[in-house]
Amino acid sequence: MNEEILDLGFLDVNIYSCISSQIDTDRVVITDKQLDHIADHHPEAYDETLIELKSILASPDYIFKDDNHIDTGLVVKAIRSADSYFYIVVKVCTNSNGGKFANSVISGWTISERRLKNYLRNKTILYKK
Repeated sequence: MNEEILDLGFLDVNIYSCISSQIDTDRVVITDKQLDHIADHHPEAYDETLIELKSILASPDYIFKDDNHIDTGLVVKAIRSADSYFYIVVKVCTNSNGGKFANSVISGWTISERRLKNYLRNKTILYKK
């Protein structure tokens, strides 16, 4: 069984190099497995996250260090129309194996302003717009 891969476009390596200086490709994807994960674990954010995903990737407000996973950033963007903050997890690719692999969106959900303020106090900020 092959996993479907959806191409989301390209990352701005100048922004995302804060996660790793070894980013090997600017291509970014999401798999159907990860889409299922978002739908199952964060159903309240599924539709809006998918609608805003490219915007979040293109112009994040913050990227935080993921202390639990190497070469992974926690990307946050305020979406004014929804009065929420969208949070996605991006794994950057440091070995594309000749273009076979790409940066990958792992998950996505909404967070409250209170949660964002907590992150700003307690997490390592790698990037701020």
